[in-house]
Amino acid sequence: MASTPAPTSRRRTGATRERQSTHEGFLVHKSGRWIKISAALAAALILLYIFVPLPPHHFGSSWLGYTLGTVGALLILWLTALGMRKRAITPGRWSLKAWTSAHVWLGVLLIVIGTLHSGFAFGWNVHTLAWALMMIVIVSGIFGVTAYATLPRALSANRYDAEGAITEKQMVEALRSLDRQLHDAAQPLDRECAILVDHSLEQDPFTGSIINRLTGRYPGDATREAASELRRLRAHRPRVADDPLDKVDALLTRKEAMLARLRRHLRIKGWLQAWLYVHVPMTFALIAALSAHIVSVFFYW
Repeated sequence: MASTPAPTSRRRTGATRERQSTHEGFLVHKSGRWIKISAALAAALILLYIFVPLPPHHFGSSWLGYTLGTVGALLILWLTALGMRKRAITPGRWSLKAWTSAHVWLGVLLIVIGTLHSGFAFGWNVHTLAWALMMIVIVSGIFGVTAYATLPRALSANRYDAEGAITEKQMVEALRSLDRQLHDAAQPLDRECAILVDHSLEQDPFTGSIINRLTGRYPGDATREAASELRRLRAHRPRVADDPLDKVDALLTRKEAMLARLRRHLRIKGWLQAWLYVHVPMTFALIAALSAHIVSVFFYW
């Protein structure tokens, strides 16, 4: 009688389940536990706001307004603790992945809490400033989550080609190697062509503003200009055997491709980091505005 493969199948299924759990993203951690909690709380708060009889004016000073304000302020302080929490990687219910998942979805919930707390009463005051800073922090955080969910794949794809993977350091070394080859290949060229190659060799590939890096556009690219001008000059010259311009053109083409690859790499890395330059400073500004908001409320209360 043939033995059944059921136990093996069960073991494989369990291993697969364990592997899937290990690689589960923080956004859907524990089957989206924090998505569900945040959505349920948001729905409950909106229903309270709609159906509980409250004063039409000065909603923030009602019992629900003060409750939402207190919860929102404590939640903001808890959300800022993620930076310290990252220093300790621990498993379990409050693992770093669970904490990050809660950070994201409770941060989104804060839009509902903060807006309902305001009673939709906005003006030129510290209260609206605190709300606006809160929204900037949340929106920049959403952008950061989107970036971390999509850009690493693009960063990895940019590193691979037919010859395998290449690191940022290897890209820079490849550029330097091409520059050395260009320097040697340009020696037989006439003065006009040699000057064009020199411009490419002298330009630092890392020059440019933060806007250039994030957009990947470098209007004054000496390598692109040199390649374009040399091709134009070649078109008006008779073709000869072993023309040094042929080798220079081939090297410039390779350098253009490597430059584009390196700049694409830096652009993706830039977007992975740029949002933090908004998110973190605005968080501290939010805490300052929140403190002023609380002091002013209790001063007038």
